[in-house]
Parts: sequence; C-alpha cells; structure tokens
Amino acid sequence: MNKEFVLALKQLEKEKGIDASVIMEAIEAALISACKKNYGSLMNVSVKMDPETGDINVFSEKEVVEDVHLPNTEISLEDAQALKLDAQLGDVVNVPEYPKNFGRIAAQTAKQVVVQRIREAERGVIYNEFTSKESEIISGVIDRIEQGSCYIKLNKAEAVLTPQEQIPGEEYYVNKRIKACILEVKKAQKGPQIIISRTNAKLLVRLFELEVPEIKDGYVVIKSVAREAGMRSKIAVQSLNDDIDAVGSCVGPNGTRVKSIVDELCGEKIDIINWDESPDIYIAEALSPSLVIDVLIDEENKKAVVIVPDHQLSLAIGKEGQNARLAAKLTNWKIDIKDQSQADEQGIEYNYIFCDEDDCKGEVDA
Repeated sequence: MNKEFVLALKQLEKEKGIDASVIMEAIEAALISACKKNYGSLMNVSVKMDPETGDINVFSEKEVVEDVHLPNTEISLEDAQALKLDAQLGDVVNVPEYPKNFGRIAAQTAKQVVVQRIREAERGVIYNEFTSKESEIISGVIDRIEQGSCYIKLNKAEAVLTPQEQIPGEEYYVNKRIKACILEVKKAQKGPQIIISRTNAKLLVRLFELEVPEIKDGYVVIKSVAREAGMRSKIAVQSLNDDIDAVGSCVGPNGTRVKSIVDELCGEKIDIINWDESPDIYIAEALSPSLVIDVLIDEENKKAVVIVPDHQLSLAIGKEGQNARLAAKLTNWKIDIKDQSQADEQGIEYNYIFCDEDDCKGEVDA
C-alpha cells in the first residue's frame, strides 16, 4: 500500500460518492480475517492503515507470561519489555507482525474490498436516486418480458412492470417505449428493484403536470383523482387564478392536451371537473356527464342522496356502476342516486338546484 492507493481511494470518493475511510475500515477488517486464517483464529489481531501514506501495520495482542506455551497469544517478559519498557507479567502488549506473503494478501484483499464497495456504493446511489423519484414518471424501452412482467432498461438500473400494474388490454412487446410512474423501490441482493405502474392514479396526475403548463406553474391544482385504468378516470381541478379556466386549461385548445393523455393511456376516457368546497356542488360535478337536479347532504354520515332526471339515471350510474363508483371515490362521499320517480314515490323533497325543470325533461331510459 502507498500514497498512490490513498489517492485512488480519494478519487473513488469523489467520483462514486464512497467514503475513503469506510473502504479503509473494510480493508482492515478483511485483513484481520486473512491474518487469522494465517495464524489461527485464537490470535487477537489488529490492522491499522495510515490514511496519509496507505501503509499497513499488523499487531497481535499477547499476554506477558513467564513461560511461553502458546506463542500466538503469549510473549515472554523479556521480549515484551523490548517493545514496552514498563511491561509487567499479566500485561497485554501489541506485538508487530510481519505475515508471510502479506504484501500480496493485502493487495488482493484491498482489490476485492474496493470492488465490492464500489458495487455497493453504486447500488446505494441508484437506490437513493430512484427512491427520491417515487411517484414520478419514467420513460424507457421494454428490454424483455418474463412470465408476464416487462423489464425496462433505465441507464444503470432496471425497472419492472408486473402484470398487476399493466393497463388491461394494452399490448406489451420488446422494444416498445412506455411511460410509467415509479411505484416503489425495494432493496434486493442484486441491486435496487424499481417497481413501476401504468395503472396507478399518480401516473394520470404526472401526465397532466407534463401536458398542462398551468398545473406546472401552480395556477391550476389537481385536488383529487379516481381511476379505473384503461377504462375511465375522473379528475377534479381548481384554478387559483380568476382569469384561468381550470377545466379548459386541462382540455387544451381543441382538446389537444387531454387527447395526448388519452392516447398515452390507450383510449382511457377522462372526465375533468371543477372542484368545489361545497359538497353538493362538488358531487353534482363529479357525476358528469349526467344532469343532476339536487344533492341532499348528510354531513354527519358523509352521505349524499342525488336526484337525477328519470332519463339520466343510467348515465348517472354508468355501465356496471362505474360513473357512480368513480364519483364516490373522487369526492370521498357515499352517494345514493335516485331518479325523480323514485324520489317522488319515497316522498323525498328536492328542488331544481342544478338544472331547471325544462332541462330535466327528456326520454326515460329503457
């Protein structure tokens, strides 16, 4: 070991973010293990590396005895006093050791430790980098597909898109470029495992942030998202500037902004609504595109009875209950939808709040 080695460690510290002292401590520990193999495990060995010169000194702790029977752990009083003038019987002294082939052993050990530490450090850097990016969008090319999971190359890392995080019905194939959000980063033996998702609601949020400058600049905020990937989503937005239309900003000129997102998500339908602090208005908006007559709020139980025109009942509920389910998830309210006929039969009192009587007329759903 020499100064060149120390300089190399400092260069690694700078380039890879590996603390040189950590590598030195690891080398010392590895050399102690190597020495014990050479001398026997009973020998108490210590190794010290000079951080300035890179020189390595090996010491064994030996007890001062009158008659030496175990030379690996004992030293005579005469030899001990040659090392330490005031040594006495029963003392423990550090004895310099010069193991056979120690220079070769030290070099091999140092190389192995440095290589291992570089691997660990690089894995740590990758883990920290992607952990800090959880929920953010990444873009990559599918490198391979194994047992339904897609593996995507990301420079020095690899991400996995499991079947559970894939959009139903979407086709995946090698060399296809996809966008996904980072769902989770796990520590694994071979390095960080980056789990990504195409179905998570956060992906929808990030796509709108990319496409809508007003969101990126903070003039429009996304208040809530409800998503059933590949089928339909609802997103509630609020404008913080009276001169900016939140929904219009998200839709974009001629619908270009939302169309770009719909295309990215394989034709997934997206309802964009205005968020409102009044629950009745918010719930009425959330049931779009259905017309709503009135919303009766039960604040204590966070339940709402929604009255819709007879001919709008199917639209309000949606196919297999999807529209009502998404609206409930978006608003975080329990929603009970009734048409006018049901409300009248049950004696529920309501007013024409969100549409007038003429607007509510139409053909009754079959």
